[in-house]
Amino acid sequence: MLSFNSLAIEPHAVFSNSYTQCVIRNHVMADDGVRLVKPGTKYEGAQGVTYDAGVSRGTAGAEKVCMNVLPMPPGVRSKPHIHKGIETIAYMLEGECTLFHGSNLENQTLIKQGEQIFIPDNVPHAPYNLSNEKCIWIVVHSSGDDQDELIRTTELDYVLEEYEKNTV
Repeated sequence: MLSFNSLAIEPHAVFSNSYTQCVIRNHVMADDGVRLVKPGTKYEGAQGVTYDAGVSRGTAGAEKVCMNVLPMPPGVRSKPHIHKGIETIAYMLEGECTLFHGSNLENQTLIKQGEQIFIPDNVPHAPYNLSNEKCIWIVVHSSGDDQDELIRTTELDYVLEEYEKNTV
């Protein structure tokens, strides 16, 4: 039996009205466009990092927004890139990570657990886990897929390479 604020629900209970249907035990979804995305699928983005796939055009039919999980072991960094015409919001679920950003990646912002960062469209950026612990991002883009309009800024690769030569 489940309990929600003193409301007891039998595991086999079914709630239904003209808007929703919910079967607690079997997790049956109504055919109203709502989609559940379960963990387990991974993919490598053009950014050079491996994501845990979340809600997107490919997994749920989303067209205007997507959300993925980005686990980053220590020392991992993405390749510099922009999202042309697409905004990004990232929440640091666990750990901390440095975001290199700006027209020449001249800015570094440390994002810690519980903090969020907004990256406007067309701003070059590259997250880099400089810590000794794994970090986990929740990343949201204003498009149905995080690879939409992703443009690698290869001309900025040297910035991170120079950083590594001088500090790592």
